[in-house]
Amino acid sequence: MKARTIFLIVLLIIVADQSLKIWVKTHMPLSHPADFYRDPVSPYDNGIKLLGDKAQIYFVENEGMAWGWKFGGSWGKMALTLFRLVAVVFGVYYIQTIIKKKYHRGFIICAGLIFAGALGNLLDSMFYGLIFEHSTYDHVAKIFPRHGYTTFLHGRVVDMLYFPIIKTHYPGWFPFVGGDDFEFFSPVFNLADASISVGVIAILLFQKRFFHKRPGAHAHSLEEQTKVDAVQA
Repeated sequence: MKARTIFLIVLLIIVADQSLKIWVKTHMPLSHPADFYRDPVSPYDNGIKLLGDKAQIYFVENEGMAWGWKFGGSWGKMALTLFRLVAVVFGVYYIQTIIKKKYHRGFIICAGLIFAGALGNLLDSMFYGLIFEHSTYDHVAKIFPRHGYTTFLHGRVVDMLYFPIIKTHYPGWFPFVGGDDFEFFSPVFNLADASISVGVIAILLFQKRFFHKRPGAHAHSLEEQTKVDAVQA
């Protein structure tokens, strides 16, 4: 596989991820449930229904890791962003290495998906605080204000993909959580998160195929080495 192919895959994911994030950030206030009443701010106050309640564009922001997980406070946020930056820099070197060593095509693509997702969320963390206003439930942010909402490396990640496929309650007899609300699938995520997850899950599912040595490859190597030894002799 050529490096150009992976570059195009990564570029496509980054463009799609950032385009959707920028549109959401500049057209929607933070989303809230439909029963939360206040004067309308935009046509998208309660999110955008794609397939009824089962698939939505629902705007939230998080200061932590993928899928809305958090990593403690301002210093934790900076540490996480710097870690992402180091991971992305290492990712460039790693992908170049596995391409040169001719790893399985599927594994290289998965590595590219993980790299693209990490880079997509890194861009939010590094620059969104500088180029956007605050998003609130009552305000749609503008891009390139005189002052952004925070400093370099402290931007919040924009999430918007929400698929609450099942909403119900735990049975009353269920230990500890009986009667509580149950929702599947509850995380709100973005295309970068999805890219990372697809890459990781594919590697786990197809690892035997990705790292399988071709039958006879070892024997072929021994045969070539024997010919070399014979010539040298």
